[in-house]
Amino acid sequence: MGVYLICYAASYLFARAGYYWLSGLVLILAAVWLYWYDYKRTENIIHLRGLFSLFWVGGQGIACLKLSELSSDWNIVTWLCFLVALLGFWVTYEFLMRAQGESGGQRSRWFNFQGYERPLFWSMVIVTAVSLGAFLAEALILGFIPFFVRGVPHAYSTFHITGVHYFTVTCVLVPALSVLYFCIEQGRNGVRMMLVILMDLIACAIPVLCVSRFQLILAVGLAVLTYIAMDNRLKISYAIGLVLGMIPIYVLLTFARGHDVSYLNGIFQMKNSEMPIFVTQPYMYIANNYDNFNCMVEWLPSHTFGLRMLFPLWALTGLKFLVPSLVDFPIYVTKEELTTVTLFYDSFYDFGIIGVVLFACILGTVAFLLVRMMKRIRNPVGYLFYAQFAMYLVLSFFTTWFSNPATWFYLIITGLLWGFCSWRNDGRHG
Repeated sequence: MGVYLICYAASYLFARAGYYWLSGLVLILAAVWLYWYDYKRTENIIHLRGLFSLFWVGGQGIACLKLSELSSDWNIVTWLCFLVALLGFWVTYEFLMRAQGESGGQRSRWFNFQGYERPLFWSMVIVTAVSLGAFLAEALILGFIPFFVRGVPHAYSTFHITGVHYFTVTCVLVPALSVLYFCIEQGRNGVRMMLVILMDLIACAIPVLCVSRFQLILAVGLAVLTYIAMDNRLKISYAIGLVLGMIPIYVLLTFARGHDVSYLNGIFQMKNSEMPIFVTQPYMYIANNYDNFNCMVEWLPSHTFGLRMLFPLWALTGLKFLVPSLVDFPIYVTKEELTTVTLFYDSFYDFGIIGVVLFACILGTVAFLLVRMMKRIRNPVGYLFYAQFAMYLVLSFFTTWFSNPATWFYLIITGLLWGFCSWRNDGRHG
């Protein structure tokens, strides 16, 4: 932690002096150091505190490079918020670890899950059928499928029927469930194996047809993290191959959304107009979120005292339609088209820097409990809970996950699947 604090102070001073490359570089190195500290201690490559440190601090370091004209020097309050977000999470985790102990790196427990193959298979059947049915209902009612619409950059955002779309996007859970199934079943039933592969293809086809790059990345990411959580091993060659395989699909979906290079360059306003789009786009999807946070810090007239973070309650209960004022709050961003924000955007919106600290401490507590849970897990769906939380920490720079109704919908569905698998288990478990 001392290394991080020194690097953070250096990054702040470099930024104030206008040495943005140095400002970003020292934070990126600090992020790697923090991740390495937890990895070396536990040999867990998806240790939750390590992941949060790497991606939250690393994302801030990328933002500090200031490669876009949209970037500006951050307010001192912004710097403090980004600092206490990491400190609140890291220190809370450290305190709990020293007080109660930590289970360390997880190991494969496949042999303890015999009897869960059939419940997992039927879980996939149910989720796939519900998701596909919801997708077809939306397509029939709305009269179009985004992938086949040309010249409309935001067709995907209008492919949404209130209440129904939550079920459509549950397809992202299917690949992760199939990982659990294959790890336990080991290919002993050829017919079910082919059906599982078919369900995976359907689950990945739905985000493609919706032209949702995010949902596709979430589906693949959850599957990978679930596998690592269950076995704690992943060959680097497989990971590289997976990333390379995702690139052409990502590019295809970008063009299917009507986002050509000139359109994106016009929005991103890079200082170097010759920078290739495959560098520019991921950079902006990371860096601009921190700049959006700074916009909120400087422009927010008053706090909302919990209303923003309770948005899932207003949405899932339908109260947002009955009382629109509950959700009628502006979003402060650098540019209208760039609306992604960080994990802590709503916590500051509600309670300021105190909200950021408290939220970070809560996340640190949950992370500690999940890491400890891994040694005692008895239902394989528990790995999916871990993978979801890990995914949200990996993408902590991207959006306010826990103010998103879809996040809680996924967690509720995962909880129901956990209960279903426990109920339908043949009785053989560890």
